[in-house]
Amino acid sequence: MKIPVNRLLVPTLSADDKPRKPHHIAYTDWGDRENPHVVICVHGLTRNCRDFDYLAHELQTDCRVICIDVVGRGQSDWLQEAQDYEYYPLYLSDAISLLNHLKSQYTTAITLDWVGISMGGLIGMVLALQKNLPMQINKLVISDLGPLISAVALKRIAEYVGKDPRFASFEEFKNYMKLISVSFGPLTDAQWTHMAIHSAREYPDGSYGFRYDPRIAVSFQTHEITDIDLWAQWDQLNVPTLVLRGMESDILSAETAAQMQVRGAKAKVVELPGIGHAPMLMDDNQIKIVRDFILNQRNGAV
Repeated sequence: MKIPVNRLLVPTLSADDKPRKPHHIAYTDWGDRENPHVVICVHGLTRNCRDFDYLAHELQTDCRVICIDVVGRGQSDWLQEAQDYEYYPLYLSDAISLLNHLKSQYTTAITLDWVGISMGGLIGMVLALQKNLPMQINKLVISDLGPLISAVALKRIAEYVGKDPRFASFEEFKNYMKLISVSFGPLTDAQWTHMAIHSAREYPDGSYGFRYDPRIAVSFQTHEITDIDLWAQWDQLNVPTLVLRGMESDILSAETAAQMQVRGAKAKVVELPGIGHAPMLMDDNQIKIVRDFILNQRNGAV
């Protein structure tokens, strides 16, 4: 799919409060740009906005769909300082800058829904708790992420994030990407190829590597890896929320998912067999689950 990529210049927040040059975040823009029903889609840790092409294609008749490359990934800029990748207010600041940019394009009120895979869901969850947003999040969809993430699962991710391997051919790159992404579940060869095309960076010597800054792994490399516990944040969340859980996931346990249904947002949880971390929202079944949840608001259902 040939989709134009937009770029937005945003300020760079830093933990040390020292000035940084602004950076660009890239995004694709699907559907009618005057449609006040906006869906923002945000990918996982090492992924990119083109993972959402299949979902956006199906939503664009009813919604305007904005799919973001998080800073350091895809077509977005890399940060000057590696330590800024672990400063979470930077990610919220980027999102709020985008919301302001979108709001400036409308004279009517916007209905905003957020779809996030893994890290993208975490950003959406924390963003939904912020006061005085340009527009509040109406509904939240999270693929395979919860308020408790075990150190064991994080250590598995740390084994490949930031390693920056190079491959002699695109096919070698694609095969490696499939190997480390097998937990995404059964995807078609066309879907794997689509993901590989948009995940690969071709270097001048003809080799291929990943299209993300390997320094995004800084927090895995500079801190002891421990459980992440965000139950205090989850318990404050009151946005209608859909959670898709891969039944073989090591990131979102069945126990945590069960608690998410009775605490905080009291999420609707859909479990998907044969999938680990994370459901990629590419196949027809997953797309229908998300689409139905988002569009049911029009008749008042959740």
